[in-house]
Amino acid sequence: MTVRAVSVRLAVLSGLLLLAAPAAAQTGGTLPLVSVGDKWPQAQETYVIRVSAQDAGKPLGLEVYSPTFNLADYVDGRRAEGYFGDELYAKNEPFETTFTLTGPGGTVLERRFSLNREHTWDSLFSGGLSAGTYTLKVTSKGNGKNSFALRVADPFRLETSDFSVNARSTDEDALLAARVNVTADWVGRTLGLLNYDVDGPQEAEIWAVQPGGARVNLTPSENGRTATDAFRITPELVGEWQLYIRVLKTTKQYSNAIRFSFRLNDQPITGSVGGFVVPGGAKIANQLLVDVVDPQGRPIPGASYALVGDAVVRPVLPGGYVPVSSTLIQGTGNIVSPTEVRYQPGFTKIRFVARPPQGQLQVEAVAVYAGQRIPLPGLPFQVGGQTLNTPATVPLAPGEYPVTPSSLPGSTVTPPPAGRVTDSGTERVTIEYRVLTDVTLVTSPDILNVCDVTQLTALAKTDFPYRLPGKLSLNLPTGWTTDYPLEANGDFSQGVPLRLKVPVRVCRSDTAEAVLDPVGLRTTGQARVRNPGGANVTRNVQGGARASLSKTVEAAAPGQGYVVTLVFTVDSNLENVRLIDPLPAGSAAVRGPLQVQGPSLANLNPQLDGDAIVLTRVIPGTYTLTYTLSTDQPADRVVTAPDLSW
Repeated sequence: MTVRAVSVRLAVLSGLLLLAAPAAAQTGGTLPLVSVGDKWPQAQETYVIRVSAQDAGKPLGLEVYSPTFNLADYVDGRRAEGYFGDELYAKNEPFETTFTLTGPGGTVLERRFSLNREHTWDSLFSGGLSAGTYTLKVTSKGNGKNSFALRVADPFRLETSDFSVNARSTDEDALLAARVNVTADWVGRTLGLLNYDVDGPQEAEIWAVQPGGARVNLTPSENGRTATDAFRITPELVGEWQLYIRVLKTTKQYSNAIRFSFRLNDQPITGSVGGFVVPGGAKIANQLLVDVVDPQGRPIPGASYALVGDAVVRPVLPGGYVPVSSTLIQGTGNIVSPTEVRYQPGFTKIRFVARPPQGQLQVEAVAVYAGQRIPLPGLPFQVGGQTLNTPATVPLAPGEYPVTPSSLPGSTVTPPPAGRVTDSGTERVTIEYRVLTDVTLVTSPDILNVCDVTQLTALAKTDFPYRLPGKLSLNLPTGWTTDYPLEANGDFSQGVPLRLKVPVRVCRSDTAEAVLDPVGLRTTGQARVRNPGGANVTRNVQGGARASLSKTVEAAAPGQGYVVTLVFTVDSNLENVRLIDPLPAGSAAVRGPLQVQGPSLANLNPQLDGDAIVLTRVIPGTYTLTYTLSTDQPADRVVTAPDLSW
């Protein structure tokens, strides 16, 4: 075929699934694909490779046969032996073909091939790829066409909806061009098989083999035109369709570039192409094997490599991975860095080593008790989906990791701030358990006679299961005495309290205090002394009148002595009544201010005269006098007998 300038509008198909082609998919020989440099409606040949999650990392095995333009094929009207279909129409002009593989992470490889005088087999990419869709584009520059063949390793395949092949007059057998998988959901739709620029029925015959083996001849297109064969899909047509071409003896061309397209209801769908058997004697011009492994030699999931031109290879690492080293295991070249190796074409094996990003999170637990931080080993906690015991050092990928503590009796705990792990760094997280303690003080008995003995029992308790140091002490008020120690030191924990028992003589109502150190926790216990008692006196006066005086003494508030109450009752008018109220003998007793209540017409301004309280004028009624009495005498000596005179 002579290259022509043609603009063809193709019908468009969708939904055709690709059936994998084995390494030797052709019948009767190798059908080359072709990239035309100038004046071809399809500026570049495009093939899609899909990598599923389950196939990620498997060797792709993308190989090409005859990627260079062979000047010995067809130049200046001469066809050499072993002709593969290369044609150059302008003498002494440059021609090059570029193979570019791109994916989710960008360019995986880009290789440029120019002119030579032999057909070689070249490994484009032998390593594994992460899951995703990859596109291989083949573009030629120059006035001519470059025939090549592609293949990938199982289970991968090359998919395309529009592609060009080069049918050669040297091939007498039928050649398999593509496979199309028709699925059940296509029933009722129209499958279109298109071919462009066959140059008429005298050049080649094309046909499809339908499921079940039936052959259906297709219409060969005319020069610069497109022919379409449409098929209404029925249930009998569901399955694999095969597209074949055979060059006829009536051809007038050494090779013929033809474009095929697949459509479903005028929307593009894909078929599988490629697969070849290397012709006998063909040599591998460039075989590059690249391993990307971790420091233990295990392949890194999702890792790959990228080629830069014909001399540089670099690893493509999953996010966060850190390069460690690069090694040229076999071949010629030099190591530039852990992420770059320069090599010379040939049989080359390179290994890149990288490590996953990893830091450490150290988790410990302490009991916070009276300013002390007591280590707590063996407490379970959760972090990063793991359950561990304190203290622990956890290797983790960089990121933030919440730490979930377990509960501990006798304490409160709040989840600590999340640990932020950085690559090669160590972060520390401390779980703080705040200890709960309790102190009680029991007085038994708590009501007693003056200067009787009671038992004070101080108790430090906790539900915390670890031993805690403590000191219990008692503070006694004035009037409480003991000959026993008022301190107890020791450890206490869950079920094992710290106890202090002290017998105490109590001569006045008051309150003792128990203190738990080092936490400074305090509580009180009270004991009440029964009232000292009272006394009465009654006097007869002239005319049959009577006057009486009663006296009661009660303990006041702790530390405030006693309250003395005098109740004077009279049934006639009297003057200068003397209420005799001696203070306790032999002590420095102090009488507080007098308070008087009585009839409103009486003179309620009492005067003190020694032990006597003088009322200058009284009328019939009841008079109540109260005062506080301070004395260091025991309660049994506080009450004195009152008397009356006037």
